[in-house]
Amino acid sequence: QVQLVESGGGLVQAGGSLRLSCAASGSIFSINAMGWYRQAPGKQRELVAAITGGGDRNYADSVKGRFTISRDNAKSTVYLQMNSLKPEDTAVYYCNAVIRTTGSVRGNDYWGQGTQVTVSS
Repeated sequence: QVQLVESGGGLVQAGGSLRLSCAASGSIFSINAMGWYRQAPGKQRELVAAITGGGDRNYADSVKGRFTISRDNAKSTVYLQMNSLKPEDTAVYYCNAVIRTTGSVRGNDYWGQGTQVTVSS
């Protein structure tokens, strides 16, 4: 079994910063892509940022230049540094990872439980 545990959400004023962390644990053989999604009330879940096993990154246009995704493979952890936060960044942020578990031949999608980020104006 695999678990993704997120931390770092909270309430911040516009222009402030937060850093989200997501640690994977369990019977992990390898981790491919890792990423962050968000879902605001009444909206669909959307990709915020993703990073491949090789370190290639992509970002939603709305966060380019403000957010940075990184990963520590030794710790099976992905981070999202969020700067210059705006009220429209308010959402529940979910960690996602494609993980191949021990004894499996292919990777599967795993999700964290979500962490609330609220940006006040």
